[in-house]
Amino acid sequence: MATSIAENTYLRLKTVLDVLTEGAWSGDPLNAGEVLAEATARVPFSPHEAELLSGGIPRGHKTLTSATAKLVKAGWLVKGRSGWTITDDGMRATVAFPDTAAFAAALDAGTPVPADLPVPAAPADFVPVRAAAAGTATASTTPDTGSATTKTADAKEDTVKTPAKKTPAKKAPTKKAAEAVGKAAKLIEDAVEPVVKAVRTRKAAPKAKAEAPAANGTAPATATDVETFPQPEAVAVAGDFNTILGAPENWAPQYDEAQLELDALDQLWKVSAELPAGYYMFKIALNRSWEENYGAFGTFDGPNHELHHGGGTVTIRYDHRTRDITIN
Repeated sequence: MATSIAENTYLRLKTVLDVLTEGAWSGDPLNAGEVLAEATARVPFSPHEAELLSGGIPRGHKTLTSATAKLVKAGWLVKGRSGWTITDDGMRATVAFPDTAAFAAALDAGTPVPADLPVPAAPADFVPVRAAAAGTATASTTPDTGSATTKTADAKEDTVKTPAKKTPAKKAPTKKAAEAVGKAAKLIEDAVEPVVKAVRTRKAAPKAKAEAPAANGTAPATATDVETFPQPEAVAVAGDFNTILGAPENWAPQYDEAQLELDALDQLWKVSAELPAGYYMFKIALNRSWEENYGAFGTFDGPNHELHHGGGTVTIRYDHRTRDITIN
């Protein structure tokens, strides 16, 4: 493993491309979470990188997810709502820049992959990631039955039917990483729940009052039939273009210029702005702070949203019910 956080991160970025390439070879691509889990299993966190940040996410995991934006900018990775997809150039990059130093230099300098370099094909002994993980897990959990399993066909059948005792100490690296990610997700859920309950408590009282029957027994008149949903006090788009919106600094959810407005009819938070053509990154931050924020795929304290903008008016919408972001 490398000796610094930066070197480790570049090594994991290269591993991300390796894992995605293997998924393309097998025709069974992994989702973003599985890709990151496999990358961090192959290049484990150092003690410093394993430290949990305020959101319950390991320092190294947050660094890696943010750094994947470099792969997108290089044209080697495409991120979509259905998952991550490696491009042909991304597959070529795994061959063109085989060592970490060359890979990091090419990524930082924007070095193009040689056009005449063929897309790598799967080697003859290639084993898909999921199959390898399943095989390792089976080998680690099946007890040695010796010659008893070869006596008769019935004995074989009985051996298959008998549940194997699990041996946690020999779990596959991917499974360990998946468990770690699951624990992190539980920590995130526990951290967000008090915030959600607090918001619901503040909103419940006015709603109950509005629904109370009138003194004469008739139903109270309502202004609209729109269904409401507990909302935060404020929602901001905090990113590297806040100063273009007029804020004193970027990545600053506390300023008025970064705030979205709630549309009472569709319960969506919206903001429209004129932005020059370029590549931008941002997150959604609630209540003018970073205490509760959402990144790509609606992940709490997750990686940055990315915006490739051709110039002109852009409208950002945030749905607090689903944490979804739409941009047009």
